[in-house]
Amino acid sequence: MRKLIFAIGGSLFIAAPVAIADVVGVGASVSYWDSDLSGKAGKNNDVVDVENDLDLESDTNANLSAYLEHPVPVLPNVRLNYTRIEQSGRGELSTGFDSVPGAAEVDSDLDLNQFDVTLYYEVLDNWANLDLGVTARNLDGELIVREQATNGQVSKTEVDGVIPMGYLAARFDLPFTGVSVGGEANLISFDGDSIYDYNAYGQYELSLLQLRAGYRQISIDYEDSDDRLDIDLGGPFVSAGLTF
Repeated sequence: MRKLIFAIGGSLFIAAPVAIADVVGVGASVSYWDSDLSGKAGKNNDVVDVENDLDLESDTNANLSAYLEHPVPVLPNVRLNYTRIEQSGRGELSTGFDSVPGAAEVDSDLDLNQFDVTLYYEVLDNWANLDLGVTARNLDGELIVREQATNGQVSKTEVDGVIPMGYLAARFDLPFTGVSVGGEANLISFDGDSIYDYNAYGQYELSLLQLRAGYRQISIDYEDSDDRLDIDLGGPFVSAGLTF
């Protein structure tokens, strides 16, 4: 399968004023994301609507993240993030898709995994916080469409790539309250392919506990050889984490 490797300039890491943490900071969180799915999948010259034809619905949308911040100058901080999306549905094709004939009743499963490694710098670190960096995202997606008939046809659409993306995170704290609002974004657009992943949230911190609630949106338009995913996922999320 084609591996999509983008070149992103190193300007995000070239020196502008950078805030340095005084001590080592470590944190981890887990979140649940209730997302709706829309868009299309393509294989060769065939296209299927994942919402109207396949009626895919959310089963599991889990997200795990962890970060390490340190006081060492020049070296970037590190953030890891893993998102798994599983959706299944039962629908009827309006037209033929790959080897599955049109008007066939089908069962479908979408399994999408994203693992991010982000290197970033703290540009601001007070009541206004700003992080800039780059992310290497391992994107692994598979859509299986099965004809319900006995010995029915099966189609598999797969995308797989390691994708560099820009990273931006901002947060604004209300002093002495533990309350803050913020947002994060990863994005890339190149040669007809694009991925946008962003969220906005409200946060409350109590001692080591960090609680968030907000909205997350992912848009993927990605081609891997003859397979293509052009989908949008969006919806509210809640998360709980610990910071040290």
